[in-house]
Amino acid sequence: MFLDECKKYSHYVAASGALLLAACGGGSGSGSGDVPAPIAKPVEFAAKVASCSNGDRPETALQGQVPAAQREAGFTGTNCNLKLVGQYQGEGGGWSTATFRDSQGHACAYHATLNAGALKDPSIRKHPGVPVIDITDSANPVYVTSLATEGMLDPWEGLRVHQGRGLLIAARGNKGTSGNGGPEIDVYDLSADCRHPQLLASVAQEYKTGDVNAPTKSMSGHEGNLSPDGMTYYVGNTTDQKYHAIDISVPSRPRLIATFDMKNSPIGQQAHGLSVSPDGNRVYGVALARLTPAEVADPNAKPKNGFLVLDTSEVQARKPNPEIRLISSTAYKDGSTAQHTIETKIGGKPYLVVVDEGGSGGLSSPETVQNACNSGLAPFPMARIYDLVDEKNPKLVSKLGLETHDVKNCDSVIPDITGIFPFSYGSHYCSVDSRENATAMACSYFNSGIRVFDIRDPAHPKEIAYFNPPGVMEALPGSPNAIFPGWKPGRPDWCTSRLDFDKANGMLTTMCQDNGLLTMKFENGVWPFPESVASTLQN
Repeated sequence: MFLDECKKYSHYVAASGALLLAACGGGSGSGSGDVPAPIAKPVEFAAKVASCSNGDRPETALQGQVPAAQREAGFTGTNCNLKLVGQYQGEGGGWSTATFRDSQGHACAYHATLNAGALKDPSIRKHPGVPVIDITDSANPVYVTSLATEGMLDPWEGLRVHQGRGLLIAARGNKGTSGNGGPEIDVYDLSADCRHPQLLASVAQEYKTGDVNAPTKSMSGHEGNLSPDGMTYYVGNTTDQKYHAIDISVPSRPRLIATFDMKNSPIGQQAHGLSVSPDGNRVYGVALARLTPAEVADPNAKPKNGFLVLDTSEVQARKPNPEIRLISSTAYKDGSTAQHTIETKIGGKPYLVVVDEGGSGGLSSPETVQNACNSGLAPFPMARIYDLVDEKNPKLVSKLGLETHDVKNCDSVIPDITGIFPFSYGSHYCSVDSRENATAMACSYFNSGIRVFDIRDPAHPKEIAYFNPPGVMEALPGSPNAIFPGWKPGRPDWCTSRLDFDKANGMLTTMCQDNGLLTMKFENGVWPFPESVASTLQN
């Protein structure tokens, strides 16, 4: 149903509508398996911000809501305890962002943009690829150049930096938007001068399908993440439903060394985002799935969407022909289209953050939202925190839903999303201030902007700040938001990217698709906390 709904909008992109199909999870189905997980019990949503700073522009409706009237008038933005410092809009942004500080003290930001091949007229992209932005002066970001090698033309959600090794890496996001075959992995050296990345590799990756008589297949990307030691780049291949491990110990010669086939997942069987344990021996990959409308309405339907704990110790040890093995799977019914995970510690105890990009009824439309509401399930996606002490039995601790996620508010929010597909309210990406000792988590929410939470008590997260940028008046050629149904001048932006905390300066850097790169500063003393520490692990 959801794939068919995506297909009817394919005229918004070139050729086969590959961009929309990828956003809707690709063409593969998901299996429910034989191991149902318990439906998550109701957990209290995140508490609202207690107070805002003088001069802020607080929300006037529900927490996270941009009412229909504000959309029609042209949304002018809201903020609380988080103010804009600098911005580089450029041609807009895509789905991922990374930052890096080199040994000379230069600070740089990089972000994905929409592949020109997804546009009806690719020539309107003047600077395709990943822009390199000097943010040494955070108040005045400066565009330097664009990286336009194959992987950087379409890095989707896989653009990552390793601070220790000084590497920028990406996997080409989707074969359908940039042709079949060719380089899939791009690696750049940032260490000498982050403003002028040096290309180390742009190479193809192939893997065996398991049939000895079948030819090797060219790997596709979509999303990826680095091991903390920076020696392995893991890729979520949404086209073929695999998790791949790429050895980058020699960054000029990336090579694929292991694959986990999602057909071995007992729950959802679509790959997407992931995180890696500090020792590299575990990967926490999502198991993306959606229920049919009938399954959403059926209280006895098995949940499918969730995450897997994978044993990657053989990959980390570089054993010959390493295998990736399943340890456990966890599914829940009140969400779908699992996006990514973050393995972290809070108060010295291990936790896993799991983030969705689809609500209980699936990707966002008035019909799917109403179906979820009728079943008493959260209508929009959100982040949730699991206790990971027992990796074979992770336990739900809390959810970071807003008032827009509350079923009792369904009648108030459905008018806001009429004509908008496939995303409206809800989460997409989150980052913690420190994986070694997380005290705060920032999340990018479609239409609801950047939301920041105090998670020192993970069972009772509290919102401490937000920044929802104004709608823009011109459709930008590098913004996916601008080509999806429902975009019009002044509508709320899509904030969809990972975020970077800067403890030393009390800042947060990220990107929203129409507004581009944003540097923001915390106000009112809301962050950092006395116990906050600077992060050393990429997240």
